[in-house]
Amino acid sequence: MLKLTKIFHFEMAHAIHGYSGICKNLHGHSYELHVTVSSGTGRTSYLPEPGFLVDFKDIKKLVNEAVIKELDHHTMVSVGFISGFPEFSKLDNMIIMEAEPTTENILLYIRQLLSSVWPDDIKLISMKLAETKDSYAEWVEPV
Repeated sequence: MLKLTKIFHFEMAHAIHGYSGICKNLHGHSYELHVTVSSGTGRTSYLPEPGFLVDFKDIKKLVNEAVIKELDHHTMVSVGFISGFPEFSKLDNMIIMEAEPTTENILLYIRQLLSSVWPDDIKLISMKLAETKDSYAEWVEPV
């Protein structure tokens, strides 16, 4: 199977409400998002002109519009967090999730954002979201 991955970066803050560790406090990360697409076939022959499975710029445009513009330099918190700190709901850059904005849930949120704009002719097979250099969550399309 032939796969392509495009990598994106964005800055975002979050807090994990109800957590007893230091991540209960507002804090930020420099996130790295890997978006991987596939031909969905076991292709071994060369691709016909122009030779792309998908143009990287097409993936870049889709993800930048649907995800990066939505999340970059924003703060993501849960409904539970807002119930304890209602003044934060008035901030322009606040994203309020039903779930806690863990790396796993943020990745599922990104999947939801992309599902509404992702074209049928590009097979999205996996995404990886790293919140630090050595910690990430990964979503893989079920086979």
